[in-house]
Amino acid sequence: MNRTKKALSDAFWQLLEEKPYNKITVQNIVEYCHVNRNTFYYHFQDIPALAEYTIKDWADQVIRNHCEFGSPINCITPIAQEFIRRKSAFIHIYRSSRREAFIRYLNEISQHIVQSYIDSAVKNVNLTPEDKSMFIRYYKCTFAGVVLDWLDAGADYDLLAFCEKICASFEGSGKRAFLKQIRRNTSAKKALTSL
Repeated sequence: MNRTKKALSDAFWQLLEEKPYNKITVQNIVEYCHVNRNTFYYHFQDIPALAEYTIKDWADQVIRNHCEFGSPINCITPIAQEFIRRKSAFIHIYRSSRREAFIRYLNEISQHIVQSYIDSAVKNVNLTPEDKSMFIRYYKCTFAGVVLDWLDAGADYDLLAFCEKICASFEGSGKRAFLKQIRRNTSAKKALTSL
């Protein structure tokens, strides 16, 4: 990543921790980085473009550096920790005009994590592509929904503890659901071949 672009992105995160998105100006960012306005506009069209770049870059880094696939908690814990680490920034962006872009990236993060986990969990299981897609969508919506609920609540509960309890409570339920669906599919095939 270009150092100047990274500095602008880091400045945006820092400012977003301190104040609402709508209050951040290009002037704030260039002063923070000790660069001129032309430097900002060389890299970004405007603050929404910087916000979009920053969130996408953050999501890519979290996925690349922190997601270990094995059990659901190994995937969810690092993401929850990252949201907690940047709690004020996420609350500010969630309550701003960039909320829609943030939700889109949250869905992408959730989709990637769940898809990678399910790909590794069911590689030796005979799930149809439709069933696999159904499970991915369900778990993606569940994880994204938990994060959105946390933000709706002003991040006033322990997201990490909540995620750990959910994973412990539902441990093994995904595997049981996969097996149940496979049995259903097998029964349906047998019924069709006996006609």
